[in-house]
Amino acid sequence: MPAYNVTLKSGASPDELEAAKKKVTDQGGKIINEFSLIKGFTAEFPADKVNALETNEHITVEADGEVKTQ
Repeated sequence: MPAYNVTLKSGASPDELEAAKKKVTDQGGKIINEFSLIKGFTAEFPADKVNALETNEHITVEADGEVKTQ
């Protein structure tokens, strides 16, 4: 399954993050990392169901990938 980073948008309540985590597990995904500096997590989630997360106006969903510095 592909991995996605899910982060809470500014002004959204912590309950929205909990709702997103529940949506991930209810749809067959697995949370693999929770962030401590920002409100969010990385989850392995079925690509055909990611739209269920992207429609939530309180979170941002991005494909996880390698980050490099120069």
